[in-house]
Order: sequence, then C-alpha cells, then structure tokens
Amino acid sequence: MRAASFLFGAAVAVASVQAAIVPHRRATTCNGHAELCDRSYGNVTYLGAHDSFAFSEDPFALARDQEVDIPSQLGLGVRLLQAQAHVKDGVLHFCHTSCALFDGGTVEDYLKTVKTFLDANPNEVLTFIFTNPEGASLPQLWDPAFQNSGIAALAYVPPHLPMKQSEWPTLGSLIDSGKRVVVFLDAGADTDRSVPYILPEFEMIWETPFSVTDASFPCSVDRINGPLSTEDHMYMINHSLNKDVLGTGIIISDPKDAPTTNGVPSIFAHAGGCEGFAAGRAPNFVLLDFVNLGQGAKAVDQLNGLA
Repeated sequence: MRAASFLFGAAVAVASVQAAIVPHRRATTCNGHAELCDRSYGNVTYLGAHDSFAFSEDPFALARDQEVDIPSQLGLGVRLLQAQAHVKDGVLHFCHTSCALFDGGTVEDYLKTVKTFLDANPNEVLTFIFTNPEGASLPQLWDPAFQNSGIAALAYVPPHLPMKQSEWPTLGSLIDSGKRVVVFLDAGADTDRSVPYILPEFEMIWETPFSVTDASFPCSVDRINGPLSTEDHMYMINHSLNKDVLGTGIIISDPKDAPTTNGVPSIFAHAGGCEGFAAGRAPNFVLLDFVNLGQGAKAVDQLNGLA
C-alpha cells in the first residue's frame, strides 16, 4: 500500500513539473495569418477605421465617416478602431465633433460590442486609438467603461514607457498571454498614469496630417511627442480625402472618392512617401474612411508582405 501511495505521489509530482515547464499552447494564426505570429506588434501594418462609431447608410448624414457598423468593419479586417470621445450628461460617448452632430452612443456600449468580437475571435490582436478632446478623466470615465465591458482584462501593459517600435512583443506572445488589446489615447495618458493600460499615443506613434484635401497625400510628421526619435516611433497615415462643402470651409469625407482613395495605388503612394521618416518601414496603421469601399485590406496585406 505504501509503495502504491509512493508511486501515485511520484506520478502527481511529475505531472505537476510537466505542467509547469510545458509552455502555454501557442497561437497558430495571428490576425488571420500564421506568418504574423512571430512578427513584432511594432512591425505589422493594421487596417484602421477612422471615426469607427460614425456609421450610417444615409447619404445625407454628412457627419458619418463609415457606412457599415463595428462588427462589419471588424469582419472586413479592421484591426485598429479610432474614435473621438465627448462627455454627455456625465457619461462618456463617442461623438463626431459634438454629440449634437453625431452621437455614436456610450463608450461602454461600443466596447461591449467589440468584446463580443474578441470573445469569438481569440487569435486576433486589436488596437484602439481614441481621442480625448475634453480631457475626460481616465480613472473616473475611461477606466469604468473598459472595466464594465470586460476589455480591461485583455489590455496589454508594457514593461516600460515609452516603448520603441522595435521593443514590442510578437503578436503570438500577445495572444498567448491573453493581453491582446492595445489602447492608446491622444491626450491625458501622458500626464495621468493611474490607468496603466491606457497608453499615451504620441510618445509612441506619430501621425500624418488629417483633414487632407490633396489627393496626392504629401507626407509629413504632424503630431509627435516624447523622447523617442521619429524613427523609433510607430506611425499612422491618415488616409482619407476630404471635400470642401460648397466653398464654406466645412470639410467632409466623400464616399464617392473612397474606392480610389482606398485603392492599393493611393495607399502605397502615401506609405511610400512616409518611408523616409521611418527608416524605410511601412506604416503601422492605415486609417481609412468608408472601409467597405476600395481595397484597404488588400493594400495592408501587401504592406505586410502577405500578397
């Protein structure tokens, strides 16, 4: 009996040791491609939806920048969701310029929609870049929305800030760790570090100019901050073409232009014009209006060397 007990105990001990040393099952595909699993987060190009919440099929909804809803955008391959937040009646909403112009609903409800996608697609890494023009409180307004939606538990916290473009973990390791959502905020996270998973955008990402009306998309470094060099930042091209409404100075994004603007030649020309600022690297984020039009996903695959 004692021998049997000893053997049983030894077997349990061996199983425990094996469990401790056998690594967690590794993702075999990452963002739809096995080739991306061993690639650094900072060395991948992601398709982005500008004003992702501002979707409408109504052609007279001039404040819209998308035609299809969040699940549809994600289904098209969007892996960067961009949105602008405003405080309405003490609650954080995603609105276009003002909530009177276009109210996309609460940030919490938006994040719950995204969480449904993440739960159904466990091998996807997703990025948020949110704007905070009113300086909404991170601990009082932003963090509760992330916590209540369940996304905070999936958010990646870097080991230090700022992170160079070359220092980010691979997509596979992000997925295996369960921390596969990266959250950037344009204002507030640089001075308030009380919510560690909300990261200061411009310390690690520079952007090209926005509200562009020149179809050639000349590249320049428009917004950047922090101690890292331009080349050590990741970067995003704002690739949406705007039109002046009847000479009023009011500019809107026109879906009639989107099939061309979102085409491979236009995106590649914009990306190529920026390579000199990034040591020859492709953009990390290609931000588009009307992502259902054109060839945005094809262009991003090609920038990633996948097609």
